[in-house]
Amino acid sequence: MKDHCSAGSCPYRKDDTLCTSKIRLFRSLPVEAQEQLIAHSVPSAHPKGTILLQEGQQIDSILIIRKGRLKTCRLEANGEEHVLDILHDGQAIWHDMFLKDPVYHYSVVCLTDVSICEIRREEFLELLKQQPETAMSLIQMLSTELAEAKEKILLLSIRDPEVRLAGFLLDRDTRCIGPYISMRLDDIAASISLRPETVSRNLTKLEKKGLIRRIGQGKIQVIDRPTLQLLFQSLSGE
Repeated sequence: MKDHCSAGSCPYRKDDTLCTSKIRLFRSLPVEAQEQLIAHSVPSAHPKGTILLQEGQQIDSILIIRKGRLKTCRLEANGEEHVLDILHDGQAIWHDMFLKDPVYHYSVVCLTDVSICEIRREEFLELLKQQPETAMSLIQMLSTELAEAKEKILLLSIRDPEVRLAGFLLDRDTRCIGPYISMRLDDIAASISLRPETVSRNLTKLEKKGLIRRIGQGKIQVIDRPTLQLLFQSLSGE
């Protein structure tokens, strides 16, 4: 069931904040403009395992994750899944929406029960016309996204699996909410193009070195970030 976003149901409104204020795409907009977008957003809930979007589907809205985790992924011709990213509370799916006749180049799957808000693409583009001063901020934001994409390519070019995994964990630790990286072994492996057994073996190495701690299934805590950073930089050539 879908309805417009309201203060009574939105976890951000209860804390007197806006979800848009935490997202690169929106945070340069004036508060009044963000309020306008949120007022017309449509929330919805989806159970774990739901395929929210399919590769090739037209992009007609921006999805804000209110609660839960999603993965963006592509299915290769040989049937192998390649995980592009894991997204969580307060992040958004909006890439490629500025293209002419934009379509998704990946699928989006719920890793947990997920609550989202949808903002129509046309409404956002119309708002940008009314807020031309935000254009430079958007250009800067897109430049940052491009730099991060290049970093991901560089990470995947590292041959040593321990170093590649260290770089990935450093990135996820920065982006995740809370002290834990919540990802299944298979999703980590698919994200950095390694076999699950290779990831498991190298997680054990990092844990024995006292750099990380595994807490149950699907949770990792970075406990010595400076040394993990040093390991990555010294062996990756950065």
